[in-house]
Amino acid sequence: MQRQYKDHLSDFKEWKEKKHAKRYLIFPENIGPHLSLDETALSQGELYTIITNKKAKGKKGALVAIIAGTKAEPIVKQLLKIPSSLRNKVREITLDMAFSMKHIASKCFPKAIQVTDRFHVQKLAIDALQDLRIKHRWEAIDRENEQLQKNKQRGSKYIPELLPNGDSHKQLLARSRYLLYKATSKWTKKQSKRAEILFKEYPDIHRAYSLVNNLRSIFNQTKDKGVAFTRMAHWYRDVEESDFSAFNTVANSIKLNYRSILNYFTNRSTNASAESFNAKIKAFRSQFRGVKNIEFFLFRLTRIFA
Repeated sequence: MQRQYKDHLSDFKEWKEKKHAKRYLIFPENIGPHLSLDETALSQGELYTIITNKKAKGKKGALVAIIAGTKAEPIVKQLLKIPSSLRNKVREITLDMAFSMKHIASKCFPKAIQVTDRFHVQKLAIDALQDLRIKHRWEAIDRENEQLQKNKQRGSKYIPELLPNGDSHKQLLARSRYLLYKATSKWTKKQSKRAEILFKEYPDIHRAYSLVNNLRSIFNQTKDKGVAFTRMAHWYRDVEESDFSAFNTVANSIKLNYRSILNYFTNRSTNASAESFNAKIKAFRSQFRGVKNIEFFLFRLTRIFA
């Protein structure tokens, strides 16, 4: 049926964009004042840069452009084919912290305010926290393996030290992964108990979790851009005092992108629409059990979303 649709029922064979579909597809008529810029993988990890119109809410008219690769210059070259009168209508564009994305936005949509997605910023901090947990977990595994080896040589059975909730140190660190992603208000009773033990055994994880929570609260509770700037400065100072190398990297990334990060507090815009659109592409791809023909996949994609 799919082959029948492709070869006879659809107008895929007469599709004008077929020749260059693998390299770029642009729909200038779908440009709006608020855009999202992101990347996605269509097939075998091959990345495409996607621009979507937020007003369309992931439905017809959402797709503005889909261009092969993430390298800035080829993408800029294709987007500059859109008349400047249309490109200058864009007032705001949400994106991540990648330099290439910022370069594309600056060159192609010069009138638009760039807004760094808050969830990319928070994810950096959470990744730094998880790195610390993983570091302690490897240390706990090494200690346990060493003790097992010693007991084996002595001919005795090794019984690991169990914590009040029944976890060993290795298990505690492994099972704490998901609770560290959440705010304390969203913990279950068991997670609260596990967190209490975790923070008592590993005070540095507690301090790192507090840094993540404080950053989250800046985005959740602050409405004024000036207040956000002050709170960010205080958070940056706390990171410096904590002496966590991974968090220093996060703080430096924020420092380098602080203008576009603070732009979030103007309209509280995020790149959630782009992430949602990416999820739809993945669902569409899995529905058809992968992408066997990229041109035909893009043809169907554009018929639905462009």
